[in-house]
Amino acid sequence: MNISRRAVRALVAIPALAVALGANAALVGAQSPAPEPTGADVTQVAVAYDLSGRGDGGFNDIAYNGAKQAADELGAEVQEVTAKPDDTDVEREERLRLLAESGFNPIVGVGFTYAAPMQKVAAEFPGTFFAIVDDATISGPNIATLTSKEHEGSFLVGVAAGLKTQTDNVGFVGAVPVPLIQKFEAGYTAGVKAVNPDATVQVTYLSQPPDFSGFGDPARGKEAALGMYDAGADVVFVAAGGSGQGVYEAAAEKTLWAIGVDADQYNLVDEPLRATMLTSMLKNANVGTYEFVTSVANKTFIPGHRDYGVAEAGVGYATSGGFVADIQAQIDEWAAKISSGEVVVPDAPAAQ
Repeated sequence: MNISRRAVRALVAIPALAVALGANAALVGAQSPAPEPTGADVTQVAVAYDLSGRGDGGFNDIAYNGAKQAADELGAEVQEVTAKPDDTDVEREERLRLLAESGFNPIVGVGFTYAAPMQKVAAEFPGTFFAIVDDATISGPNIATLTSKEHEGSFLVGVAAGLKTQTDNVGFVGAVPVPLIQKFEAGYTAGVKAVNPDATVQVTYLSQPPDFSGFGDPARGKEAALGMYDAGADVVFVAAGGSGQGVYEAAAEKTLWAIGVDADQYNLVDEPLRATMLTSMLKNANVGTYEFVTSVANKTFIPGHRDYGVAEAGVGYATSGGFVADIQAQIDEWAAKISSGEVVVPDAPAAQ
């Protein structure tokens, strides 16, 4: 998911403890008997984006950063391709097939729209290794599915909101009420309530399926946020793609807080908006893509699903601007409880 329309000004750092994919990431649904580690020589790496591609400071950029770091360490070439807004599964399939035919190995697909095409193409090229980011519905002996525990990272920024609010009233703006975005809502609400049980959490979604325009409508995002601020909220968390820009603008107009998502939005928004960025929920897809590429090169690749949370450094929160410095120790205490399993964060909103 992409938030900012601004170019990346700083690469997302790869945690120093990141190691080969088969060694440290959580493996879900392992086959029995367990498959033997495998891999291939890596000289050409491909990253296939959906829609907006790289350069907007969002999720595509973060996924690319991990693959690019691994490729640089290996001395490998990186090829990038981007889908068109009206692409069909057939066109995505052809894009992946052309990359595989051209010798790119491994291949990373960013976004759930590559699921069906990747499932088909991976079967045609058993010696090529594939990973899909943000989807766990496909499988195969040469496929890794890389997802994030967005609810855990959202819990941490919810703790920040719950501690920082002066009105005991905060908000959440989501793009569309689909399970992926509802994970952000669920974690955020749980984090707010953990430290401020009496706080009100306003929730709104910008569009309803099958209308996905909520991901790219800053004007609607701004209107929704202004409504929340006018109703008493003083912190609003947004998980709505390009619509987030409108929320940041609303926060600046009201001189109140906003919370960004995916990347550290403090480093991406224009200077006048930085004073509004309390923190951001970091979705470190770079961790998974880095580990995937290096595992193929190191011949330690094992197929399956990896889900990256707080414990795996796959999600976290930003500290740029110093606005959460006074509560950072408290947020980190909650992070430690999540990592240890003492706190289990809900991944779906409570039934109404």
